[in-house]
Amino acid sequence: MDTKDLEFLKRLKATFRIEAEEHIRIISAGLIELEKAAAPERRAELMETVFRESHSLKGAARSVTLKDIESVCQPLEGAFSALKRGSIVATPSLYDLFHRSVDVIARIASSADMEGSGADRAVARDLIRRLEGESTGVVPPVEGAQEPVRRRPATEEGAAAAGTVRIPMARLDSLLLQAEEMITMKSALSQRAADVREIGRALHAWKAESAPWTDRESSTPAPRYREWHERHQARLDELEARVTAAARALEQDERSTRRMVDGHLEEMKKVVMLPVATLVEGFPKLVRDLARDQGKEVELVVRGAEIEIDKRILEEMKDPLIHLLRNSVDHGIQEPQRRIARNKAARGTITIDFAARDGRQVEITVSDDGVGIDPARVREAATKSGIVSMEAAERLDPEEALSLIFKSGISTSPIVTDISGRGLGLAIVLEKAEKLGGSVSVDSRIDAGTTFRLLVPLTLATFRGVLVRVGDREFILPTINIERVSRVNRKEIKTVENRDAIVVDGQLLSMVELAEALGFPHRALRTPTAKAASESAPATSPIVVLASAGKRIAFRVDEILEERQVMLKSLGRQLKRVRNVAGAAVLGSGKVVPVLNVSDLMKSAVRTAAHPRPAAEAANPPSRKRRVLVAEDSITARALLKNILETADYTVTTAVDGAEAFALAHDGEFDLVVSDVDMPRMSGFELTARIRADERLSRLPVVLVTALESREDRERGIDAGADAYIVKSGFDQSDLLDVVRRLI
Repeated sequence: MDTKDLEFLKRLKATFRIEAEEHIRIISAGLIELEKAAAPERRAELMETVFRESHSLKGAARSVTLKDIESVCQPLEGAFSALKRGSIVATPSLYDLFHRSVDVIARIASSADMEGSGADRAVARDLIRRLEGESTGVVPPVEGAQEPVRRRPATEEGAAAAGTVRIPMARLDSLLLQAEEMITMKSALSQRAADVREIGRALHAWKAESAPWTDRESSTPAPRYREWHERHQARLDELEARVTAAARALEQDERSTRRMVDGHLEEMKKVVMLPVATLVEGFPKLVRDLARDQGKEVELVVRGAEIEIDKRILEEMKDPLIHLLRNSVDHGIQEPQRRIARNKAARGTITIDFAARDGRQVEITVSDDGVGIDPARVREAATKSGIVSMEAAERLDPEEALSLIFKSGISTSPIVTDISGRGLGLAIVLEKAEKLGGSVSVDSRIDAGTTFRLLVPLTLATFRGVLVRVGDREFILPTINIERVSRVNRKEIKTVENRDAIVVDGQLLSMVELAEALGFPHRALRTPTAKAASESAPATSPIVVLASAGKRIAFRVDEILEERQVMLKSLGRQLKRVRNVAGAAVLGSGKVVPVLNVSDLMKSAVRTAAHPRPAAEAANPPSRKRRVLVAEDSITARALLKNILETADYTVTTAVDGAEAFALAHDGEFDLVVSDVDMPRMSGFELTARIRADERLSRLPVVLVTALESREDRERGIDAGADAYIVKSGFDQSDLLDVVRRLI
């Protein structure tokens, strides 16, 4: 076979791999449904389907000379044919044989050369012999099975499939990201239109203010002055007219662009929206195999599989849902005899329910009718692992005790198996949900079962957010987590255990300053009593009530600016985990604004409320603001560091590299330098060495914040004279602020 033929065969095999995945998916799903007590008509249709799919798979394998797959498909097709005719009995052992045969075909088809390993081929030979020998016993023919059930050739799904094109998802992801980037352009255009309108208003105000002077000077005897004034007024009128026309044209362009971008983005989102069925199609077989390995009978019920969700959400949620299913089978559902002894059906049921909420979120409920989770055992496991002390565990109510199962290292399983018992699964579930900006809650009753509720967004990247102001800084809170925005009168603020609280919908909620939750300097007047004593305190202040994981907290801000559509940008791998910050968004003005992580923020608020500081602590601010110089070549990281330091009440000057930073340090007065290491023109190591060599700057503290985390890099930073070395991969803004406070 020449090179051209080999290349052609290679392309054919790549096509076959995709086709085989579809055939295997349909066969596996058909077998799972066949095992259930389906109606005779449906059983006949399913038998015909798996028979035809195995026949098609065999033919496709033969066309690309994949003998190993073809050799398994041949007796598998024969066994399906015999089952369809009713000449063999559909026993659990026969279904096990079918599933193992499909599994080995899938392994061979997914291998690099599509020939499988030696072990796979040995298993295939054994399965072939068993399939060929499966002819014992005769059952009455299934009603309606004598005549083959013809597959409907012109279903809506089939018609749609005829007009489809296979495109790698990576390309679609790239197109979606480009479409989402257009949001920034739309916001910028909207900002430019607002700027031009403001210029027009300023010109109009100027004319109105100069009108009295025009009337007054009209009687002056100086003709040259009148001529100049009239010419000036004419030019001003012309300029105002041109600005007005430009503003109208720009507004029209802005409206057209907004419609175009929004429409294009919505269509692109639809392209990468996939039905939940694509995620859960393999779950019934997973549950079946796990249950049979443990001698249990479990049925999986899936509802809402037609709901469409962003492909990226589906990919992120696959592992958490598998963890929950494995836990339900291993921990929740008991063996048939033990269930019967508890007056339950021998077969347990696990239900996954997908439901759209407000067009922005999807609620995923995973429930079982098993033994439930015992809070006492959770407390015991938590104290044994050192998560909480025995005294603290005893004070937890049942709901608080259940929440401990999401801690890493907590497991109520007495042994570690290949299914569960390591105490990592539920921690992963929580981590994945929070990463997506969602939440997880659990409800369980002993002997009744357990229900996990996951709330995640339908789409990623673009979302609605509320822009708020705290001091002179702005932040974005995801609308999906905002229960309400309101204004609270200072007389409505109560003091409960020396903490601020308000009543919302009849429920007492903790109220926390957003500034304090983020680690900002404390306000001079914090408690309601102190506020009431201040004549300058406003009568009302805006609050945002956030909800996450079943908890509600009111956050007080200085101003609620607007709601807008924004695109979440990652902070990069160097700053992939910053407490309280999910990412950043670029406003139309070009300003970079942090997007807050609500899950982190709620935890920070709880810590803030648990450790209230007296008002007197904030009454003695430093005599002057400390000045910090930040050297960072990444605009996102530079904006983040500047924001963290400025919100901690430092005056910040930024430089794009070490050379500019050294020039600024040499000519200015700074109390500390925070620098990246890997920068153009002059690295952080070189900058530190230059500062230490300069007589005037030699005592200036230097903090290196870098992605370089090897021991050699740390030693090099110390040798250069750095006072602190913080690695970005483990970056926590509180660590940076603690270091800065210690050094200055």
